[in-house]
Amino acid sequence: MNRRSLLQALAGATLAMPAIRPARAAAKEIVYLTPGLDLPFWRYLSKGIESGAKKGGYAFTALDSHNNAQTQLANAQDVIARGVAGICISPTDSSTAPSVLALAQKAGIPVVVSDIGTNSGEYVSFVISNNFEGAYGVGKALAEAMKDKGWTGGSVGLITISQVRKNGQARTAGFRKAMAEAGITKEAGLQQMQSYTTDETFKFAQDMLSANPDMRGLFVQTDQPTLGALRAIKAARRQGEVLVAAFDGTPELVELIKKGDVVGSGMQQPFLMGQKSAESILTVLSGGKPEKQITVPILAVSSKNIDQLLPTIRETVFANEL
Repeated sequence: MNRRSLLQALAGATLAMPAIRPARAAAKEIVYLTPGLDLPFWRYLSKGIESGAKKGGYAFTALDSHNNAQTQLANAQDVIARGVAGICISPTDSSTAPSVLALAQKAGIPVVVSDIGTNSGEYVSFVISNNFEGAYGVGKALAEAMKDKGWTGGSVGLITISQVRKNGQARTAGFRKAMAEAGITKEAGLQQMQSYTTDETFKFAQDMLSANPDMRGLFVQTDQPTLGALRAIKAARRQGEVLVAAFDGTPELVELIKKGDVVGSGMQQPFLMGQKSAESILTVLSGGKPEKQITVPILAVSSKNIDQLLPTIRETVFANEL
């Protein structure tokens, strides 16, 4: 190839290389793929991403996957096809996330994984809470309350988020460690949520209470479904006989903790997690390199400290909805 032909080839390659980036820049849109906006946690996280995106001058869209991996994949295909600037994803489960990440990588679209985690795949940042330590802290609080009542010989039930999710595995392991250290060894069973509703948890708790007359503790691994467990305890006329510990939080949970109906909750800070997710995307889009893993602290909330923590909880947990 002569010098003139070589220069023409290089010029053509230079023009072709940045084709994806201008398309993304022109779109000026950041999209959040969420498991389900009916759950307060994901709604608060979505608001955090929206806050960060708009602060950076980007439009924002949240797409609900209705806790279905195929729906999430279809949503991802749609937004990738229209050339969005960046994607934040909270996977429906860790095993199906790599499919979305592979599509985005092929299109040159940066992705931040916002909670839950992925088994593999390329992403810009992983924004996560320390689920193991958070659940360990909740377990210690429940164990202490059971000891105070002389109930360490009773059994404890777990109503968990999907154990296919990395964060679900961590919550279960952290809680079980606390129970083992306290010498509370009997489990009343483990049920995994699928629809993440209060009615589903009501049924799980009802079944556990019927099958385990010695049940003295219950750990529900996410916010709103905890209300279903409390309803089941009331329906079984076991109020004052079974202690409940929670994870995440809803505004209703604040009052329940204050009253002592719930021992405590490991409250993640979803609004703050959303803001951190958006910041990572914006850093990449401006040519920077964010941290690969960003860990957001969990607030260990009980009746002893809830008034002190309330100003922080209002903003970083409840997105100023409280």
